[in-house]
Amino acid sequence: MNYNEAVKWRRIILFLILFLVAGTAGYWWREEQLEQRFIPQIRVAAQRYGVDPMLVKAVVWRESRFQPNRRGHAREIGLMQIQETAAQEWADAEHLPAFAHELCFDPATNALAGTFYLSKLLKRYAQTDNPLPYALADYNAGRGNVVKWNTGAAATNSSAFIEQIGFPGTKSYVKSVMRRYALYRWLARVGWN
Repeated sequence: MNYNEAVKWRRIILFLILFLVAGTAGYWWREEQLEQRFIPQIRVAAQRYGVDPMLVKAVVWRESRFQPNRRGHAREIGLMQIQETAAQEWADAEHLPAFAHELCFDPATNALAGTFYLSKLLKRYAQTDNPLPYALADYNAGRGNVVKWNTGAAATNSSAFIEQIGFPGTKSYVKSVMRRYALYRWLARVGWN
């Protein structure tokens, strides 16, 4: 390869590197903008039901990637992908007689209903060393499955419980929400959120 060809290839490689860096920066900026849109609704819901707002944000990230109009395969809707029975449970607890599941497309309503339900699940597993994996598994796969998985040491030991989760998708869900929650908590400590 002669000198001119070498210079040409270096320029192409430099251009590709710059393109990749700019694309990555653009992606992260866009993600940050999406996440920040619903922080007020998340904070209100978290404060009302005593749940860490960073946890609620992590669930929203995993469930809908901050897309308020998202629909799931099991008829769950909105930011926190609330199913009709969970939404109705929240509406009944809040004495909202004219409630319809479709109202959960509203980000504020969805955050309230989802955080109420998450708070209930965290309290359900308060006797464990860390209620979070149990609550997240319940949120994702339902209580019946958690009852199957929390036998023996897994009944109170969250590490053992995670290993006993029988659905790979649910195990992945629990781990990813917990990782994102840890990231959001770290970012909040360093003043990013």
